[in-house]
Amino acid sequence: MADVPLPKEKWTGSIGELELGNSQDKGGSRRSVRLGGNRGMPFLSFEDGERRMIAMAGLVADSLDEVPQPVRDAFGDDAKDPVRWARTWAARGADLICLHLTSTNPEEGDASPESAADTVMAVLKAVDLPLIVYGSGHEEKDSKVLEKVGERARGERLLLGHAEESAYKSVAAAAMANGHAVIGFSNLDINLAKQIVILLTDFGLGKGDIVIDPLMAALGMGLEYSYSVNERIRISALSGDNMLRVPMICDCTSAWKAREATDDVPHAGDTLERGVWWEATTALAALLSGADILVLGHPEAMELARMAVSDLGGEN
Repeated sequence: MADVPLPKEKWTGSIGELELGNSQDKGGSRRSVRLGGNRGMPFLSFEDGERRMIAMAGLVADSLDEVPQPVRDAFGDDAKDPVRWARTWAARGADLICLHLTSTNPEEGDASPESAADTVMAVLKAVDLPLIVYGSGHEEKDSKVLEKVGERARGERLLLGHAEESAYKSVAAAAMANGHAVIGFSNLDINLAKQIVILLTDFGLGKGDIVIDPLMAALGMGLEYSYSVNERIRISALSGDNMLRVPMICDCTSAWKAREATDDVPHAGDTLERGVWWEATTALAALLSGADILVLGHPEAMELARMAVSDLGGEN
């Protein structure tokens, strides 16, 4: 019988490692999660013999205005309190908490930076998981909010989001001064992804303190294009592009914004089941294209994503 060799790529680069969450001996109060280190494309064990962690982050928000109703319903009254919501995620096996401080938006609740920092500290006290912390998306307010959050949570090694080409200095400064990491956001463009890493490193942030978010589009909203951008970023990094050798985060909660995921169309089946699978399918595309962190809103979608990781990793 002919000996058929494995179609193995010989990569010259690898993904840099990054740690989130600091234990007590490092000035924090929680467990740590180590990401990155990949030397091959996802789930190709013959390229990268060592299994790498893919972290699942559960969505928590301090305001329910932008949270999809099925996600709220999955947590019941716990969704009304970020602390209880985070505890529920911890009990369900999440690796990280992704906390959105949407109440700070000046056009909505306009909560103060101090109030937002209080919420972050309460969640940090309630769970021992590392935290990803986003503002509201309002650039001017977010700079003040993340500065205060970074200062109050000094030593806990948060992942602050996000920095982009038009606004990155304040977030980077808050991270550098307090020992945190930063999400560098780019809009579906490999060159923009590289540019934000260059800007952050030129500002003084180490590559070991950066995670990139290339923007994960959901099924029905540009998933194929997102997949190709993510894959190109990962291939470029493994091929030796030093500025792209950082872990990647993909927010899969955008799936709930797809009309096809939640429209009440009888022939398309149950809307809740469809929405869960829509988010899980988006997560699967993110996994296969190189994501190191998945942000998920519905616990059933997270469970499906975990099953996919186990199956693709050869555990089942």
